[in-house]
Amino acid sequence: MNSVCAYCGVGCEIDLEVENNQIIKANAVDNGPSSAGELCIKGKYGFDFANSNNRLTKNLISYKFIEKNAENMPFELQIRLGNLYEYDHTFYEAPFNLAIDITAWKLQEILDKYSPKAVGGMGGARTSLENAWLFQRFIRQTLNSPNVDNCARVCHSPSLSGLMMSIGEGASSNSFDDIFDAEVLFIIGSNTTEAHPIVANRIIKAKKAGVKVIVIDVREITLMKFADISVILPYEANLLFLNAIAKEILSNNLENSEFINNRCINFEEYKQNVLNEENDKELFTKLNGYENIKSQIEEIAKLISTKKTLFLWGLGITEHLDGTEAVNAISNLAMMSGNIGKKGAGVMPLRGQNNVQGCCDVGCLPYYLPDYKRPEEIGLMTPDMVDAMLEDKFKALFCMGEDFTHIHTNQNKIHKAIENLELLVTMDLFINDVARNSDIVFGVKSSYEKYGVYVNAERRLHLSTPAVMNNLPDDWEVIQAIENRLKGEFKYSSSEEIFNDLVKEVKRYEGASYERLAKKPLQWPIHLDGSDSPILHLENFSTPDGKGHFHYRPYQIREQILKLLNNENRFYLTTGRALAHYNNMAQTKESDKLLKKYSDDILLINPCHNFGDTVILKSKYGQTNPLKVKYTKKVKPFTLFTTFHFAKNHINYIFGDEADEKVKTARFKSVEVEIINS
Repeated sequence: MNSVCAYCGVGCEIDLEVENNQIIKANAVDNGPSSAGELCIKGKYGFDFANSNNRLTKNLISYKFIEKNAENMPFELQIRLGNLYEYDHTFYEAPFNLAIDITAWKLQEILDKYSPKAVGGMGGARTSLENAWLFQRFIRQTLNSPNVDNCARVCHSPSLSGLMMSIGEGASSNSFDDIFDAEVLFIIGSNTTEAHPIVANRIIKAKKAGVKVIVIDVREITLMKFADISVILPYEANLLFLNAIAKEILSNNLENSEFINNRCINFEEYKQNVLNEENDKELFTKLNGYENIKSQIEEIAKLISTKKTLFLWGLGITEHLDGTEAVNAISNLAMMSGNIGKKGAGVMPLRGQNNVQGCCDVGCLPYYLPDYKRPEEIGLMTPDMVDAMLEDKFKALFCMGEDFTHIHTNQNKIHKAIENLELLVTMDLFINDVARNSDIVFGVKSSYEKYGVYVNAERRLHLSTPAVMNNLPDDWEVIQAIENRLKGEFKYSSSEEIFNDLVKEVKRYEGASYERLAKKPLQWPIHLDGSDSPILHLENFSTPDGKGHFHYRPYQIREQILKLLNNENRFYLTTGRALAHYNNMAQTKESDKLLKKYSDDILLINPCHNFGDTVILKSKYGQTNPLKVKYTKKVKPFTLFTTFHFAKNHINYIFGDEADEKVKTARFKSVEVEIINS
């Protein structure tokens, strides 16, 4: 059965072989437009979670919740508590209808006691469009709360906000296969071989065919083996570097004046600001170990201003204080070089989860309704929800496929905050960290067990069909059941019915249907006649006036760069993924092959330092548990890297609340730490 891979934003088409209602093998779809007939190790071996004996197949209610609430429940609920029985040391097992009734009762009590602003929801990027759309509708319409968020705001929201500022559409302008039509690939802040391997395969093939490859990161990564230019930046230098390239182009009159004059505005003001900027390529000559970046900037400026260039980036750009501005700086480079709105040239944020693009499209953000319309009232972003919990103003939270107490920053603060909740509800596949801390938990279908549409990082809608069957509800069925107890307005009998409703509201999907998507995945905007849009911005940008808007933000010297200028040495940590695992590892750890491939988070340290085999990292926010160390020259002195897949290691306990100023995406990619021998 054809489905969509359950992991990253590449959204590979996957053919699952099934025997006795068990998935036994995963194959690439030969003509898959996103997978290009290939699967990475996660797609190939990471299906075991669907068959796992550890799957959450029950509905759970915590002992603690029943103890606190039983006396206040209506008599009708109290007498039904006899239907609960012990599941483990934390939870009772509950019949579905009882768990739904108790959830609805407690929600209504919180709404009556406090207000709709005391409740909210997060999640949706790991499940289907249908579930994400109905989820935000449940929060906004049923609960009358503006507080809905998803993991995109944890990772790629700066891509949305940065591109919206300039070109009016916060999504990739091109298809993955445009990599083969480019003359230059500019890749920054993306460990592509680990995080988006099927895209990396295209990059490597394009390189072998003669495409120039530029790779920029804070450490040596595998993709640099294939790069013509490899740049290793100091931490938090993205905006400095990008603005310096812009200044180099403008100083040498290398900009594409025809494109700028015909399709852009605000250029002259932008140009003067850039040319007057003091923090430029010369600043790198003052940073010990980074002096060669000046000449690399000069070489890169010539390449991207004279050749057809595709710009790709990942969380190494977005998860910073200036993530939005760095994305906007990439957009500036694309516009000034005329590298957008054509085949093989444009902007391509490499999205994290398999439906993170779609989740944003259908309104799972506090500042956007479906189709990116502005709401009358902007709700709380996740960090604001946490603050409101601590202030005793936020009392009920729904998590749909979002391991809030593992993958978000400042976990000491988050774990303290959730103690003030009166209701924490989770819908997930496993008892992960957030489920373990929840009051009520619903086991739901995985993506391999249901119908649903997913939108990948190239805006391509895929219809996923169930490979195996079970009796678990889909997320929308849990949501609808709770809504029916509260209002009774949701009357869906299938995910297709939900999809038919959501396309009426999300105009970029208006020509999509299950029938059409069953024949061929389509890239939005999808027109009423079923034609789609592989390339955006061909003639006009998506801004109200159709023009590209230049915007300048000067770089502010901080953190490691400031320390380097002052000849101070401090350790800085960045984090990322390993090829074998994904995010909170809830799914990939169920595959023995993947777990054997990467069995623990590993801390990379330059061999000029010696701290033994295990260390603890400590910041002003908290500390990790002991971490295994690998010494390698792939990281520079005083720079550190680790993955964050294993919750037991407490990696995200050492990152704080510092975040992008516009969308509060946390600064996951840089924190000053102290190394303690363990």
